[in-house]
Amino acid sequence: MRLRFGGIVLAALSLAACATTPPPLPPAASAPAAPQPAPPAAPRPAELAFHNLPGWTEDDHAAAFRAFRATCGAARSAQLAEVCRRARAEGELDDLHARAFFEANFRAEQVGGDGMLTAYFAPEYPARSRPDGEFSAPVRARPSDLVTIDAGVFDPALAGVTGVALQTANGVAPYPDRATIEARPPEKALAWMRPEDLFFLQIQGSGVLTFETGARMKANFAGHNGRPFVGVATPMRDQGLLPPDGTSGEAIRSWLAANRGPQAEAIMRLNPRYVFFKLAPDDGAQPVGSAGVPLPPGRAIAVDPSRHAMGEIFWLDATAPSLTGAFPAYRRLAVALDTGGAIKGDARADLYLGLGPQAGAEAGRVRHVLKMYRLTPRPEPQS
Repeated sequence: MRLRFGGIVLAALSLAACATTPPPLPPAASAPAAPQPAPPAAPRPAELAFHNLPGWTEDDHAAAFRAFRATCGAARSAQLAEVCRRARAEGELDDLHARAFFEANFRAEQVGGDGMLTAYFAPEYPARSRPDGEFSAPVRARPSDLVTIDAGVFDPALAGVTGVALQTANGVAPYPDRATIEARPPEKALAWMRPEDLFFLQIQGSGVLTFETGARMKANFAGHNGRPFVGVATPMRDQGLLPPDGTSGEAIRSWLAANRGPQAEAIMRLNPRYVFFKLAPDDGAQPVGSAGVPLPPGRAIAVDPSRHAMGEIFWLDATAPSLTGAFPAYRRLAVALDTGGAIKGDARADLYLGLGPQAGAEAGRVRHVLKMYRLTPRPEPQS
């Protein structure tokens, strides 16, 4: 989040004199002070030749170009919007010409140092219209006492940042955490799920529910309780519940399912953030990200919006996976189209991998060391 700080500097002058000391003479007039030179501009990051980007020549540039053309309407800057116009005027391009387009219209600059790449997906889970012993967790609609406020109400440093709160008869208060919410009956239950499935649906932010009748509905994000996201992989590893290299999403979900009840609840409640949903008919389309456009699988990333603008395009160089069974590297062009509560910092990205269990199995194993390179539009395309 961008923080806004303000301050006022006050200066006070006092004159003192004893009875035997004459008052000081007024200062002599002086010439106006010469204007001070403007501070030097921050140095621009060094431009990198595209052929020096690890894996650049091996990417599917035609697929990257299709993803860019489909989503570049989310671009915020005038320069990027102009490149978007050129891309859409080009029509479909093969790999060679798509690569030439990127190299002619952008310059590559590294962002920060080493960071981290993770991944996410849109899950598909079974659900029920009524609770039973297995499907016992309610999919809660956004409650009526959850209100949007200026976060500066609770922390002056966050003035101007949108936050949420609990509306009470006496004003507003921080919204309760996961444990407190789960201890009370739902105001409105949209569906009922297995507890571990709901937990992962909340982490991903949206998904598809299949009911006992065969009906399919999209569960879309409707809000959260304003509490910070806390991952459970590290405490599960530290408690010896999972091995150090075995904390993938699939491994965590399997453990939660095998230990359903108080043990699993205690782990899930380590994450105080709670997400609420709204249901919509399933149209089979990819989910829409924070930028307001559908997410192209494998080419969309969630980023920190205080560091990067929606619609920006990046080269990802992610290697050295820390989880067993992961692909050794992810090197590709991707567009910033989404945000996430755990995605903080310059070199931090969450790669969207698509719908369903296959995408979920892959996403759960992505935890790689990341180098990120921003593709900045050139003032004029190079020939």
